[in-house]
Amino acid sequence: MAAPVILRGMPDYQVKIVDAFTTQRYAGNPCGVLTKADGLTDGQMQQIARELNASETAFVFPSRRANFRVRFFTPLKEIPLAGHPTIATMHALVEEGRIDLSRGRVRVTQELSIGVLPVDIDLDEQRNVRVVMTQGKPEFGRRLDRNVLADALGIAPSDILGDAPVQVVSTGTPQAMVPVRSLDVLRRLRPNFQHLGDLEEVGHYFSTHVFCLEAIDPGHRAHARHFAASAGVAEDPVTGSATGAMAAYLWKYGLLREKRFVAEQGHIMGRPGFVEVEVDAEGDEPVAVRIAGTAVTVLRGTVAV
Repeated sequence: MAAPVILRGMPDYQVKIVDAFTTQRYAGNPCGVLTKADGLTDGQMQQIARELNASETAFVFPSRRANFRVRFFTPLKEIPLAGHPTIATMHALVEEGRIDLSRGRVRVTQELSIGVLPVDIDLDEQRNVRVVMTQGKPEFGRRLDRNVLADALGIAPSDILGDAPVQVVSTGTPQAMVPVRSLDVLRRLRPNFQHLGDLEEVGHYFSTHVFCLEAIDPGHRAHARHFAASAGVAEDPVTGSATGAMAAYLWKYGLLREKRFVAEQGHIMGRPGFVEVEVDAEGDEPVAVRIAGTAVTVLRGTVAV
């Protein structure tokens, strides 16, 4: 039997796959996490993200401004802020002992390209690591043509709510908010991904978030589907950044004025996930949004560069 060939000069990096917004393996949204990414170039991070082919992969570095510097890559591009990778990353750092919860709830900070944001971490009643992510201040951008979006999503314009705009909203990453009438509409979506991707590129927003104020669980308040064709993600199972932007949108337009609620996503894909939401507002204006969730590690290994 021939001896194994050992290739020299190829450093290995520890990598995990962590399912976020769930306590069940193979549910929620899988995320690649490299908790010690020192030495990787932008090109190498993009290659690793493309190889792992999750919606996003997170890379953790030392920071002079915060506890950690974190960068997020889809299979095709880097993005400034991401929700489920934040949940997954903080879960992985607690798992490795780099965040200590032995004395209870802690606050850490993460340096992102949009600035430094706080993350609060504790254990829930079942001893799961619960991560609360503060997102950027909600910003309401350009309004979009509902007829064009309906055509790209494979539904009728009348399936979109008529008393609120289709609009780009950002809590760190700009995303199109498309409110539809029911779960039935969400199930009937047949996106034209080329069309959606073209709209995202021309409109200078990252992705398209489609949601309704109907949920599978009667105790929850919203259900969503999410598409990011221009980033190489056909459908994202559970999207934290967009859930935050959705919460700000719902508050601003008076569709849901609850400071705390749970949103669902991923069920239609067979990967159910749940996002806890908190909104701070001054009158009609949402001024801060937090999203929270748990995670579970499903894979540990190494990736060669």
